[in-house]
Amino acid sequence: MMEKTVKRGIRTGFTTGACAAAAARAAVEGLVRGEVPAQMESLLPNGQRVRFDVHDGRCDATQAHAMVVKFAGDDPDCTDGAHLTADVLRLPGAAGRFVLQGGPGVGTVTLPGLGLDVGGPAINPVPRRNIEDNVREAGAALLAHDGLAVTISVPQGVEMARKTLNARLGILGGISILGTTGIVKPYSTAAYRASVVQGVEVAATTGAGTVVLTTGGRTEKFAFAELPGLPEACFVQMGDFLRYALDTAVAVGLQRVVIGGMVGKLTKIAQGETITHANRAEVDTALLAEIAAGVGAPAEECAAIAAAETARFAAERMQALGLLETFHAALARKVVQTVTARYPGRFRLDVLVCDFDGKKIAEASSHAE
Repeated sequence: MMEKTVKRGIRTGFTTGACAAAAARAAVEGLVRGEVPAQMESLLPNGQRVRFDVHDGRCDATQAHAMVVKFAGDDPDCTDGAHLTADVLRLPGAAGRFVLQGGPGVGTVTLPGLGLDVGGPAINPVPRRNIEDNVREAGAALLAHDGLAVTISVPQGVEMARKTLNARLGILGGISILGTTGIVKPYSTAAYRASVVQGVEVAATTGAGTVVLTTGGRTEKFAFAELPGLPEACFVQMGDFLRYALDTAVAVGLQRVVIGGMVGKLTKIAQGETITHANRAEVDTALLAEIAAGVGAPAEECAAIAAAETARFAAERMQALGLLETFHAALARKVVQTVTARYPGRFRLDVLVCDFDGKKIAEASSHAE
């Protein structure tokens, strides 16, 4: 069993966008020099220059191929180890023209709301600019008289995409090329956070006026069953990123937010945490003891809850006392109170609570019955 004192990793990694840009730059360098380099210094979106190892380099007078393996540092996600591959083709006589295309393993956008063209590749705006900046810088001599067409592909992308929320967002057939700075910081889970923001934006395009935020697969399945009339795109697994989800909901004008969760995450939200990762904050068991006291739990039980390490302990004690539903309803009301105090009048908030088997226990709403 890991000790609580185990230190987090500190190695930074690089985004899919940064790796794609480095591969594109290396391929262009091959067209310019006649040989694809084994290493390539590439410009990141944040202005830094970083050296990447380049694999599978080959070129002739008209086209070039290069690949960079994504290293995610100590914040690995499902795209760690992905082969970001660039194929660059000269466009004779099309001076200054730059064309960016998605190849196999890069998703295709099929729904509006992502800030990308429907039918186009899922390459986000910052990586698009970064790829173009590197291509134009490395290929300036070629671009004086020819154009350059760049195709980014990810051989393992279809399989990797199954572990992401892409299909929910309407991104089909592969992964997204993401990144705002080019660097992945340890435990930032930047790619997941970006997908949460995109998910809320897509929910806003459905016309339902509602986003349903859940903390994982079990709570989402529960929420689906409770709200069967809503389009699938309204459901967003926010994970630990409540603040980003709610800020986006406000920005896109959603009128109703539903939060579905279990006792642990809901307690963190009730205590005012908007990033609910286990490493960011402890569960406030004193708050749970206070809620338990408010629904009539004996003082000795409340003391035991306050001294416990987990929220689950409180739930189990409340069940033993026959106060499970009452306790969770009070917790849900506390969540409503805390969130609406932070976002006054911005949206209707409904909170749905399920047990560890995904069965409904309680609910609360900012709209009185």
